[in-house]
Amino acid sequence: MALINAELTHPDFGFTIKDVSGNNQMKIDIPVEQGGHGQGMRPMQTVLSALTGCSGVDVVMILKKQKQEYTSMKILVDGEREKGKEPSLWETVHIQFVFEGTVDAAKAYRAAELSVNKYCSVAETLRRGGTKISFDVTVNGVKFRLNGQ
Repeated sequence: MALINAELTHPDFGFTIKDVSGNNQMKIDIPVEQGGHGQGMRPMQTVLSALTGCSGVDVVMILKKQKQEYTSMKILVDGEREKGKEPSLWETVHIQFVFEGTVDAAKAYRAAELSVNKYCSVAETLRRGGTKISFDVTVNGVKFRLNGQ
């Protein structure tokens, strides 16, 4: 079981979240316009952060096994939440995997596809909540499509 410790460390809504070791932490807050101080990530942003980390680790592991080389990898995630509902879940999420280097675009695409659709537990958790997840892959500034570039 994963133990997470949250402590109110900033007035009103600012929490410092630590893992079981206490060595890793993040700050959570809400925006000023909602009564917070904006000194941390919003709680629903942390869900997208978890998706980014989960999928990123999968993709790196898959590409390492395939001996693919890249000089940089970025993952950009955006999403839309349900309108007029409480709680407001993620309705759609789009992930952009961006690589620079000599990585084979088809292999990078396949690694992303395996992560998003098969291996990433956070993606599956979101899907079970009704989220539609899409992704794309860009290598050296060129967006890759299944039927080629």
